[in-house]
Amino acid sequence: MLESLITSKTRLRLLVKFFVNDQNRSHLRGLADEFGESTNAIRKELNNLTQAGILLKESNKNKIAYKANTHHPFFINIQEIIRKYLGLDRLLEQILDRMGEVGQVVLIGDIAKGIDTGTIDVLVTGDQLNQDYIKGLKSRIEELIERKVVFTLSNDRYEEEGLVLFDSTVGV
Repeated sequence: MLESLITSKTRLRLLVKFFVNDQNRSHLRGLADEFGESTNAIRKELNNLTQAGILLKESNKNKIAYKANTHHPFFINIQEIIRKYLGLDRLLEQILDRMGEVGQVVLIGDIAKGIDTGTIDVLVTGDQLNQDYIKGLKSRIEELIERKVVFTLSNDRYEEEGLVLFDSTVGV
């Protein structure tokens, strides 16, 4: 659906890259390699998004890194749109509905880095998680968000890299 509003696939991929997780940063060549596109196509979109104030440039030695402008008036709106586009809102809602004592819901893998491979890796931590529910939930969520979902369940709190969608101790 978002593809009909944002007709540039490169621009959409850049928005996913930087707005799914506002900690993501990248430079032109890295994006060209990641997307498998020419640097010229990516440079054009980066310039457009930078001129609009949606992305910021950071110079570090000879490299220019790009990141989302978290102070832009539409930052939250764009982030919500991208997360809805990926189905993360529905995913979180379904997990918290009847999973049990959920401690954390963390996106790990490519999607946490802003790379939309079509697979979403989700780590759910907590005590006495409803494993039967997650088995039925997997196929329902995949149909709902039109992406493959891989769930990992753990009793232990997760402290490594990832995008935290929910954390009961922090209240997020």
